[in-house]
Amino acid sequence: MRVRVGLLVAAFAALAGLVAAGSLTRIDQWAVDHAMPGQSFTTQKSTFAEALVPLLHASWHPLLHGVADIVTLPASVLPSLAIAGAGWFVLWRRGRRRTAVTWAAAWVAGTTIEVLTKATLTRPALYSHGLHLVGFDASYPSGHTIRIVLVAATIVVAWPAARVWVAAWAACAVVLTEVAGFHTPSDVAGGLVLAALLVELARRYS
Repeated sequence: MRVRVGLLVAAFAALAGLVAAGSLTRIDQWAVDHAMPGQSFTTQKSTFAEALVPLLHASWHPLLHGVADIVTLPASVLPSLAIAGAGWFVLWRRGRRRTAVTWAAAWVAGTTIEVLTKATLTRPALYSHGLHLVGFDASYPSGHTIRIVLVAATIVVAWPAARVWVAAWAACAVVLTEVAGFHTPSDVAGGLVLAALLVELARRYS
């Protein structure tokens, strides 16, 4: 377990270093140009209110972007807190209090690490048709991806019978996060690695 945790910590830190150094910029720029058919880019940074309030100023064009907004909605900050919170409550009521607290701590840790990393790490600029996409300047790691995994894992722990449906949703949501232009491949990779680390720790200590 310690080896897996160490490898995941090293992988997250290494990805962060590569993003900051610009070593993954070519991959991310290729994705912006060719692998985001549902993108609706703006040259403005997202506001705190937009990050907190689901679908505030959401774009419904193109259609794929609107679909992604809906599918990934449970991974936004407040909806994910409500959904995961329901799972924590159920676990607590069933007497699995350590498990409830551990998974709640994983959600808090994931969101905290996301915010702190984005506040301190800036990647080289990415462009679309010559326009600087400032929203990607500090988008590592993908908070949506972190919460997709943590919400899915919490639901499976609380309601194991839902695992197939939850896994299908999580897979679609992660893919749409990149395809719709919410995050670059490196952002998503960082989110998956961090989420895997938190899930590993939550399972170990719950």
